[in-house]
Amino acid sequence: MELEHKAYWALITSNFKPNELRTNRLLQMNALEELRNESYTNSLIYKVKTKRWHDARFKGNKEFEANQKVLLYNSRLKLFPGKLHTRWSGTFTIKHVYPYGVIDLWSKDGLNFKVNRHRVKKYEENILNEELLEEGMNFEKSDAM
Repeated sequence: MELEHKAYWALITSNFKPNELRTNRLLQMNALEELRNESYTNSLIYKVKTKRWHDARFKGNKEFEANQKVLLYNSRLKLFPGKLHTRWSGTFTIKHVYPYGVIDLWSKDGLNFKVNRHRVKKYEENILNEELLEEGMNFEKSDAM
């Protein structure tokens, strides 16, 4: 009771009116709420721009489908150091593509695991063989002449 009386007495002696204080406090709270809403929208805009920038940095076509063959990048393999050693392993088959870049891979020996889509690239089987055959045919034609 004494604390309330002293607080009320201090308000009266310094010529503050409780109604004016209440309206000032409500105005301050509304201004604070507006600042909070503005910062929330600014953070959403920042997140969208950052995601767009991040997604634009991916090289190549990273859209995968089920039953597609891919190669897996093995960053931990250090058995054969050297310039000509490849770190792409396997041919794996995509079992399922999850949203947000997760891919479920299946290997020929029955091993199933999930990886990030940035660690795989499409496997193109017959491109090299077709190019060699075409070069071989062109070479045979030039020999015959």
